[in-house]
Amino acid sequence: MNTTRQGAAVHAGGIGVEGPRGWAFRAVDIAAEPGTLIAVQGPSGSGRTCLLLALTGRMRITEGEATVAGLALPKRMGSVRSRTALAHVPGVADLEPALTVGEHLKERALLGPRIQGSPLASLPWGKRHKEATRARVDAALAAARLDPETLPKGLRTTVRDLERIEALRLSVALGLMHGPQLLAVDDVDLKLADAERTAAWQLLRDLTREGLTVVAAGDGAPEDALTVRTARTGTEAAGAAEPTPTPVQDQPDTTEEEAADAFAEAGRA
Repeated sequence: MNTTRQGAAVHAGGIGVEGPRGWAFRAVDIAAEPGTLIAVQGPSGSGRTCLLLALTGRMRITEGEATVAGLALPKRMGSVRSRTALAHVPGVADLEPALTVGEHLKERALLGPRIQGSPLASLPWGKRHKEATRARVDAALAAARLDPETLPKGLRTTVRDLERIEALRLSVALGLMHGPQLLAVDDVDLKLADAERTAAWQLLRDLTREGLTVVAAGDGAPEDALTVRTARTGTEAAGAAEPTPTPVQDQPDTTEEEAADAFAEAGRA
């Protein structure tokens, strides 16, 4: 297993996102070093998903200042997108119920960066490409603690036949596939039994111990996680609704290469 992951530092001061129907969240402060587990807590509709999208460069913050991996938001949204990944985010990073585990893994692997070296080596049918893809898939599955041998039909198991904890692990594996510095995971505790919820948070904690920064929304986080709350009070909460979490696909950035990487990342979020 890779134990040399490079995490992203996250710093935010008074950030907020305002949508057509009001503030999704505001006045959020974060100070997290690389390898931190950041637990986002708050009631439904308090902007938890929007905060995950904002910190991964997929939703523009409308007040405050933030940096992820030293990159300023919202100015460097494209660069932040290329260094972060999403997992288990409804409406943004969904699994397709009809596809198999293997099909999901193969599709995500094909969307990765080109292999360095000969142009022929990066072709999908090239031996080097196949070996690199297999290694990347195996590493992601191992990091997500998802063993295909334990699934009903192995890699041919469809998503609809997975247990909820298995689907969460698959989504995490897909997010880890191309080595992000920060992984954002939504609804960690969604319809999980107590033991499964504990196992899910333990997985995320283990990833941070390897160096990755993880931002996760849900209840039941470990006591040593950095807790961030999105709950609103008073008139801010009255009548406000969380904006639809639509990924940003094309925002000004510093270079054409970064913009291309950001577009590709948003397209597979």
